[in-house]
Amino acid sequence: MNRRDFVAIAVVLLLSVAGFLLFNRTGESGSEVVITKDGNVVAQYPLSDNREIDLGGNVVVIDGGSVRMKSADCPDKYCVVQGAISREGETIVCLPHRIVVEVKGGDGIDAVAQ
Repeated sequence: MNRRDFVAIAVVLLLSVAGFLLFNRTGESGSEVVITKDGNVVAQYPLSDNREIDLGGNVVVIDGGSVRMKSADCPDKYCVVQGAISREGETIVCLPHRIVVEVKGGDGIDAVAQ
């Protein structure tokens, strides 16, 4: 490898990191949490609420403008490890229990089709 290869790799890495940071910073804060189980909405709360929701094996906590999966009785616990979310469009998924926790903007519109 010569000097040009190292420069090209460095430029690609810098652009990747800059894009990642820009993408993560531009998401708007959500205003509500929608919890679905087996594809059916089981709960919907403002993100400004402070509450704990027991889903029978999973516990979801809304606190301080964010939502997280506090505990789960599934073997991998990926949903717990993921941490808190607060931006519109972010989700926490527990596959074994088929639970999806999603942050929405509150206007009820996900997309516009033309």
